[in-house]
Formats: sequence, structure tokens, C-alpha cells
Amino acid sequence: RLHYESVIRSLIGKDGSCLSRVFYKSIQCSQWLPLPSCLPLHNSMVLSAAIFITLIGLIIYLHFVKIDQESLLVIGSLGIQVTSSYASGKESTTFIEMGQVKDVVINEAIHMQKVIYYLCILLQDPEDPQGVSEVVPLFQSSQPRLDCLIEVYKSCQEILEQRKTAPQSSEIK
Repeated sequence: RLHYESVIRSLIGKDGSCLSRVFYKSIQCSQWLPLPSCLPLHNSMVLSAAIFITLIGLIIYLHFVKIDQESLLVIGSLGIQVTSSYASGKESTTFIEMGQVKDVVINEAIHMQKVIYYLCILLQDPEDPQGVSEVVPLFQSSQPRLDCLIEVYKSCQEILEQRKTAPQSSEIK
């Protein structure tokens, strides 16, 4: 262990660069690898169980929580499709019919002493045509910058305006 510490000190130096810190952590972690063989059987089983539970937790996190990519597909005649791709490769897709969509807006909120902006779909209330029944936030994991949200907002508004100005198939006879 003393040999490792002298190597670590010479690698970190005064600047403490990031690569040195990564190497430092890997040397620290590698010191613990032979530990289970030194422990009695009972403690080794406890350590193995802890490692196993940690790995299962990491797999669950990657499969159900960690979102890698979010996408939005707007088709004026059909609706809006929201897709989230997780780090494990799993995809979750939600479809909202265009008849339910009242508007798409950029909303702002205060979170942890900073203002964040996010895109929302306002769903029309079936009983009250002027009311909003639900607000569906978009891009919650990726949290794009405001200028990116404005570009997506403008594209959505173009499609929504085309839908409003286009004659409905039931009106044409």
C-alpha cells in the first residue's frame, strides 16, 4: 500500500489534473479487488451480495431511468408522437391525437434558484373547448437550451397553423 501511495502522489502532483484523479481512483479501487479472498467465507458472501445488489441497481437505473435521447414527431393530420430512448436501448413511445391538442407552448419554471424553460403540449378539455385538461411536458431529461426549444416551437406552430387553416374532410362535400 505504501508503494501505491508514492505512485499516486507523484501522479497527482500540484495541478491535480483530471486524468491523474481517474488513475488515482482506479488504483484505489484495484486495491480492494483481492479483498474477498482474504476475508472469511461469511464476510466474502456479504461483500459478494453487496456487489450483486449494486449491479442489479445499476441495470435497473439504466433500463428504467437513464434517458439517452428524446424525440418529437408532429404530423398535422394524425398527431404528436413523443419517443424516449433509454441507455439500455429500450424505447418508450407516447402518441397524442391531434384532436386532443389545444396548443404547444414554451413554459418557464424556477428550479433550484434558476429559471428553466421547457416545451409543453396543452391538451384540450373535452367538456370545455376553451379549457385545458392536461399539460404534457416534453424533453424533461435532455432539457435543451431556450434557442433549441424556440426552433422546435416554431416548427410545431407551423404545423398546428396549417391544420387550423386546412379545411376539414367533414366540411368538404
